[in-house]
Amino acid sequence: MGKLGVSPVLVSLLVFLLTYVGILSDRIHRTIVALAGAAIMIIAGTWLGFYGEAEAANAIDFDTITLLLGMMLMVSILQKTGLVQYLAILIALTAKGKPWRLMFTLGLFTAFVSMILDNVTTIIVVTPVTLSIADVLGFSAIPFLISEALLSNIGGVATLIGDPPNILIGSAAELTFNDFLIHLGPIVLVTLVVVQALLLLVFWRQLHTTAEGLENLARLDAKRALLDPKTAKRMLIVLGATVLLYLIHDMLHLSPGLVAILGAAMGLLWVRPSVDEVLREVHWDVLIFFLSLFVVVGGLEAAGVLALVAEAITQLTTHGLVFAAVSILWVSAIMSAVVDNIPFTITMIPIIAGLASRGVNILPLWWALALGAGFGGNGTPIGSTASVVAVSMSENTDTPVTFRMWLTSGSLSALASCVVASVALFVAIELGWF
Repeated sequence: MGKLGVSPVLVSLLVFLLTYVGILSDRIHRTIVALAGAAIMIIAGTWLGFYGEAEAANAIDFDTITLLLGMMLMVSILQKTGLVQYLAILIALTAKGKPWRLMFTLGLFTAFVSMILDNVTTIIVVTPVTLSIADVLGFSAIPFLISEALLSNIGGVATLIGDPPNILIGSAAELTFNDFLIHLGPIVLVTLVVVQALLLLVFWRQLHTTAEGLENLARLDAKRALLDPKTAKRMLIVLGATVLLYLIHDMLHLSPGLVAILGAAMGLLWVRPSVDEVLREVHWDVLIFFLSLFVVVGGLEAAGVLALVAEAITQLTTHGLVFAAVSILWVSAIMSAVVDNIPFTITMIPIIAGLASRGVNILPLWWALALGAGFGGNGTPIGSTASVVAVSMSENTDTPVTFRMWLTSGSLSALASCVVASVALFVAIELGWF
């Protein structure tokens, strides 16, 4: 019991659930709900003595925030050049205006790029292209935005740098880029095929274009869409340098967030655009939403809720390695759909690492945690950073993505992904591959 004879666990859970229900309802903008939830969590934590302003500040993952801000600034400069529209027209022409072919191509492209870049950066770059294509051809962008976010989360699981939880796991377990690619790459490839087929079935009726859209496409000239080739070339160089730094940031002792800010600074210094115009394109609502959500989840962690969940998971090892690994995968998936996967992963890392002292082979458990945190985040639009960004960007369209729209495809994709991963874990452990 905390101060005033009230349980911090119950209070923090109540605040979290009310915040989550408020976000889920879509009646009030999710940023407003999350900000109110964060304020209430700090007030309740201060009164009960388990969570104050200093702890709330420490709960915020500023690396994620700076990563988002830096990439948004770079994409904002790029959009002014017309390069996004140029790429959109080229892709639409290549697919001959067929939405199902576009969805398949863009989905796989997003997934594979997410293996090299982190999935958040990928979504920030790909989404404006998708919106431009949908505008040109006159069809709804919703199926494309949802599928791209889902597939980016799946693709990111394959490598060390593709998904933030993987970076945390790799650092704690001393796993390399090749370790992730060899062990998780094949599972991710199979999962991509299954989920891509599932998404095409779910959205098939929406994947059509009009004769007017095809006529508009035929009249378009990609070169005319490129308004400022000189600036576009400069920003492509900046983006390329930023990607290179992402690949070697560990050797340089730079965080991904600092790399993104450095890239944005290089772009601003070289191009020198109107700062006011660039800042107007930044999705400040997304940044505030994540700041608030980190604070809310930090309250859960400070109250001991996440530790209770993690401790319960450790008991699963008594039933065998396969059972423990599959259980960790599903618990991680469920928790990552409800809570952001980064704080849950941080909580689980010392728990799994501690099992090594008991003689447990923890390598399969690391892979289970990575698969569950990555795939489970697709269950809801707040389960991963990339999903939140995609939903926020959809609000620039006439039909923004809602929680209900997401749950139909997202929950099915998360379920299918976890089933594939569970089978893979069972086979890999039995054959001694993991």
